[in-house]
Amino acid sequence: MFASCQYFEKQVPSEKELLQKELKSINWKEVDEYPSLVDCESLTDKKQQQQCFFERLTQLIQEKLSVDTLAVLYPELDTIEVKVTVYPNSTLKFEPQFPKDSVAYDTIKIDSILRARLVDFPKVNPAIKRGIPVKTQFILPVILKVE
Repeated sequence: MFASCQYFEKQVPSEKELLQKELKSINWKEVDEYPSLVDCESLTDKKQQQQCFFERLTQLIQEKLSVDTLAVLYPELDTIEVKVTVYPNSTLKFEPQFPKDSVAYDTIKIDSILRARLVDFPKVNPAIKRGIPVKTQFILPVILKVE
C-alpha cells in the first residue's frame, strides 16, 4: 500500500522549464511567412511566394536604378548587392554591400544614389513568425546592366 503512493508524486515541470524547452524548439533562423508583395499574395505555396517576392523586388530595384547614372558613373559596375531590411511596420531599408577592400567605387555616392532612387515601393507585408510581424534581412544581387 505505501509503495504505490510514489506513482502520484510526479514532478510538475516549472513554467520556466517549459518556456526554455519551447524556446529551444523554435527555429529562429526561419520565418513562418516570408515578406510579400500584393503581386505574390495569390500564390499558396510558401516557396513560390518567397521566389515571387525576391524576383519582383529585384525587378523593382533594377527598374528604379536603370534610369540613373550608376551605369554611367561606374561602367565597370554591372551588379551590386543590396541588403534589404523589411521592418515589422512594413518600412524598407536598402544598403549597398561592397567588398571590404573596395576603393574603386565612391561608396558614399552610390549609397546616396540608392537612397534617392529606392523610394515609393508598393506596400510590403513583413515576415511573420508565430503570428507576429518580424524584421527580416536579405541580400539581393541587382543587375545594373543588361546587355
